[in-house]
Amino acid sequence: MSAWISMISDKDADDDLLDALKLARTPHGTVDNVMRVHSHRPNTMRGHVALYRAALHDETNTLPEWLQESISSYVSILNKCPYSLANHWANARHLINDDKKADAIEEALHNDSPETAFAGKELALMQYARKLTLHPGDMTQEDVSQLQHEGLDDGQILEANQIIGYFNYVNRLLNGLGVTTDGDTVGYYASDSK
Repeated sequence: MSAWISMISDKDADDDLLDALKLARTPHGTVDNVMRVHSHRPNTMRGHVALYRAALHDETNTLPEWLQESISSYVSILNKCPYSLANHWANARHLINDDKKADAIEEALHNDSPETAFAGKELALMQYARKLTLHPGDMTQEDVSQLQHEGLDDGQILEANQIIGYFNYVNRLLNGLGVTTDGDTVGYYASDSK
């Protein structure tokens, strides 16, 4: 466990925290530092788990999962958040399942030039993600109209908005508390490769 504040272990947790930790367990059976850092306030851990799963791992989302993870990675690059980037780029790469395409996307995102790897609605989403992350006060109705013009429906726009908003929240949580991946299993799909 690694952060600038203490994180309570399972063995030292009271019943309320143990209940929250149970909710926060990953498919690997562990609790990642991104959730354990809430251990002094189990209610914020519960809220974080609910928000994360609703924004990114909800079966009703219709944006392709690889694109959701690519948006997550781009926001994390823009915010200079190595924790989220490590996890969500591992997920994106796994879901893209094409090393050449994944390499091109990764390079484009790191170079802040998504237009070199994306077009159409995917590029529009990346441009929306960039503006909402770096210049939230400059957003206008035209930003959403552009997404609609590219063929995204309002539900998909909301999905993207929530993913972007979530990662702006979590990047600040992680960077602000110095949370690292030390001891975590990196990537939601890590067990698939074993």
